[in-house]
Amino acid sequence: MPLAGKRILLVIAGGIAAYKCLDLIRRLRERGVSVRCVLTRAGAHFVTPMSLAALSEQPVHEDLFALTDDFGMSHIRASRESDLLVVAPATANMIAKMAHGLADDLASTLLLASDKPILLAPAMNMVMWGHPATQSNLAIVRARGVLQVGPGSGELACGEEGEGRMADVPQIVAAIEAILAGAKPLAGRSALVTSGPTLEPIDPVRYIANRSSGKQGHAIAQALQDLGARVTLVSGPVHLPDPTGVTMVRVETAVEMLDACRAALPADLLVCAAAVADWRVAEPAAEKTKKADGVPPPTLAMVANPDILATLAAPGPLRPKLVVGFAAETEKLIDHAKAKLARKGCDLIVANDVSTASGTFGGDDNCVHVISATEVESWPPLSKTTVAQRLAARVADLLKGTI
Repeated sequence: MPLAGKRILLVIAGGIAAYKCLDLIRRLRERGVSVRCVLTRAGAHFVTPMSLAALSEQPVHEDLFALTDDFGMSHIRASRESDLLVVAPATANMIAKMAHGLADDLASTLLLASDKPILLAPAMNMVMWGHPATQSNLAIVRARGVLQVGPGSGELACGEEGEGRMADVPQIVAAIEAILAGAKPLAGRSALVTSGPTLEPIDPVRYIANRSSGKQGHAIAQALQDLGARVTLVSGPVHLPDPTGVTMVRVETAVEMLDACRAALPADLLVCAAAVADWRVAEPAAEKTKKADGVPPPTLAMVANPDILATLAAPGPLRPKLVVGFAAETEKLIDHAKAKLARKGCDLIVANDVSTASGTFGGDDNCVHVISATEVESWPPLSKTTVAQRLAARVADLLKGTI
């Protein structure tokens, strides 16, 4: 029993999903885990201290300044004596507190005082989950090393349907086991990810580019690193923080991106999420092109850029074991993606709609279809972070057992 003897501090915040913590405690206790519960004032509206104490067989702690409580004034010691802190449900409010270092109750103080791993199981309304403030706060805590499981999609307690359901108990238990065992599914694997746009110069001032923000590619690099991979991220110009723990290579043009990718090989996994310009100006002007009265605008002679995905997916000793491409389309999404899968020689294509109405370019959400030679798997609209986590888990399964 890999969890036997481990100690978990379970922080229960105020959300309807708090009821799942009762089953979570029971499943952990069956595995020999010692569970100590910290219940927020809001959480106490959904589960009672008595039920938590009965299942955990330990006192439940609620008040930061309970001087008669052997726990209240020893919160630093209590958090550091645990092997893992689990926040379930992790509400938007609790994530915001963590992001901004607030410590106004026992739960938030423990989380701020801890030097141990922290696992969040987010749960909230779909609009709250997708709000830029929540996603920004989540990015902050993840950059500090906080781990995350879920959320999933489906019917929510409020009656709406979408992303925001707390992960199921078996999924949380599996995440806890993976963290405490120190085993990550991509440990020992190397991954190469491309992200962002490329900028193709017209002259020293002007360039041709596209609307890619790099959010999806950067999220994929982070998700792969979280699963233990050694990640090299080759990115065009973006306005994003570097993912934690990855090796960054910054480029501008498609030619530079291909050169950087070749230099990063060999790798077990390649994910080409960058939006690479198809063409470039054959001979960019050495000086700024100036407008003059009566002079017609210049004609740009274009040449094709190298096909990075097809080049790196071609058979050969440096071809990664698994190659994943992206198909950014504005029409006939599935048909075009299937054709690209065959034409490029990759193993998976992630197809997404980047038409103006979709809001994908520059947005925080994505709706993708994961396509292989034998099937099309359509995912519901998800945050780009969740798409990245699901895709990372998928490729980890596919790489399992390969040498």
